[in-house]
Amino acid sequence: MEQENIIISSVAKKVKELLSSAEAGHDWLHIERVWNNAIVIAKEELSANSFIVQLAALLHDIADAKFNDGDESLGPKIAKQIMDMYGVDPNIQQEVVLIIENMSYKGGFTISDYQSVELDIVRDADRLDAIGAIGIARAFTYGGYKNRRLYDKDVSPKTFESREAYKKHDGPTINHFYEKLLKLKDLMATTKGRQVAIERHQFMELYLKQFAYETDINQNILEKKII
Repeated sequence: MEQENIIISSVAKKVKELLSSAEAGHDWLHIERVWNNAIVIAKEELSANSFIVQLAALLHDIADAKFNDGDESLGPKIAKQIMDMYGVDPNIQQEVVLIIENMSYKGGFTISDYQSVELDIVRDADRLDAIGAIGIARAFTYGGYKNRRLYDKDVSPKTFESREAYKKHDGPTINHFYEKLLKLKDLMATTKGRQVAIERHQFMELYLKQFAYETDINQNILEKKII
């Protein structure tokens, strides 16, 4: 246990260093929040391996594909290199890599054969950071990073026919709430994740109603009708 704690501390320090200049919604503070969320959730999932959960939470966004030309292999590769650096057992490494590879929402199109309680925990922890007050802040931070419009009353939220269409979509930031963020509550896999998600989801709904009121967005968005 002591050795595991030393490894976790070392990995956290390394991740903080590597993400020192990352986009604000995917920086060390995001990692730290997900890490803390995962620890809280794991305490109620008695069968979970806390060491795997913490490593996966710390390394899940070490090289997000959104900031690396869509390369989804880079993150797992760098995560493995870091774990090698600190002598993590190969069997543990394999589980952590599988979690990282299966974390992303990906438009809701990808269904993996890999399942584990540790994946459920870390994925819920990450999704919790995408909703509520912090999720709102992160959405607009990333939208600003990509120079996207805050909203456009003539552009309604969309459904997507494929994962590729989802990845290429660059609509107004406010639409992202209807296209993804409001769906996350019902995708939570753990009891604690679902409990926390309810409150954060309700906060987003209140925010969106106020946003619609202040900007007079067209009625189809206000009523959450997706075309």
